[in-house]
Order: sequence, then structure tokens, then C-alpha cells
Amino acid sequence: MKKDELYEELNYVNHSREKRLFYANLIIDNPELVVPLLEILFEVDNKISCRAAWVFEFMCSEKLEAIIPHLDIFTLNISRVHQDSAVRPVAKICEYLITTYYSKTDNNIKKYLTENHKEKIVEACFDWMINDEKIAPKAYSMNSLYLLGLEYDWIHPELAIILERDFQMQSSGFKARARHILRKIKPK
Repeated sequence: MKKDELYEELNYVNHSREKRLFYANLIIDNPELVVPLLEILFEVDNKISCRAAWVFEFMCSEKLEAIIPHLDIFTLNISRVHQDSAVRPVAKICEYLITTYYSKTDNNIKKYLTENHKEKIVEACFDWMINDEKIAPKAYSMNSLYLLGLEYDWIHPELAIILERDFQMQSSGFKARARHILRKIKPK
């Protein structure tokens, strides 16, 4: 399958778990399709890029290590994504990467996620926290930044400032997650 054929196939992807999983498995079974999928995902002004993001998120949820050869492309471009329905899955993939990286189990993400990759993720997560994004990307970013802050001591104070500043203006979902993260950052 070529990029233009994949592009056409993405027209059949919808919000149903069944469709996203079907196409995620198609990509997992055909790893040569990851590059064209990422190219479509990062056509950030194209509506179909959101569908590519949904498929890529599901691929990562099923087989996160499939992203390893593409970490440079992914992290280099994540800050360009701006459509709400593409930002959420990209932020979720960042959370998958960071959660796996800091997990206690041995895994290949720990070997291949570089300082540069983590810096790009930190940058994107802070952007999602301060920009007018929906709750989901902010929640995923909070978790990622909390974990990254265990390694980089400057992150927790910055994250706390943002959470406290935005607390009153945000949704109850944001407030619940922010309280949880703040308790971990600032124990009594």
C-alpha cells in the first residue's frame, strides 16, 4: 500500500474503537506504513491528519515499541499539531512514552528515548498546558510533566505555577487531576 492508498483508507476511520483498532493493526502488520501515516498525521492543516493521529495512537497503545524507529520524526513535529482531535491522541502518545520510560519494568523505550526526545515532549506538554486546549491533552501533559519532573528538577515548580494559576478557570476534570498532581509535587 502506498501513501495515497493509505490516505484513502483513512477516510474510513471513525471514532469507533473497532475501526481505529482495525487500522492500527494494519499498520502494525505493515510497518512500512508507519512513515506515510506520520507524514499524513503531520499534514497538520488537513482534516484527515486527525484520523491518522487516531490510528497512530491506537498503534502505540497496542505496540508502543513500533514507534522507536520514528521517535525523531514524531518528537520533532508534535508541537506543530494544532487541531483538537489530533492534539489529544498525540498528547496521549507522549504520555505512553513517558509512562513507559519511567516504569519499573525494563523496556526498549528506555534505551531509545533520548534527552532530545524528552526535551521536545516537555516543550509540547507545556505548550498544551498553557494554550487553550481541551482537558484531555492537559491531563496527559500533567502526568507526563509530573514524571519528567522527577528527573528534571525545574519542571515541578513550573508545572505547579501553571496548575495553581489556571485552577479556578478550568473544568472539574482539570481541577481533580491538578489536585492529584499538586499533592504529589507539594506534599504537606
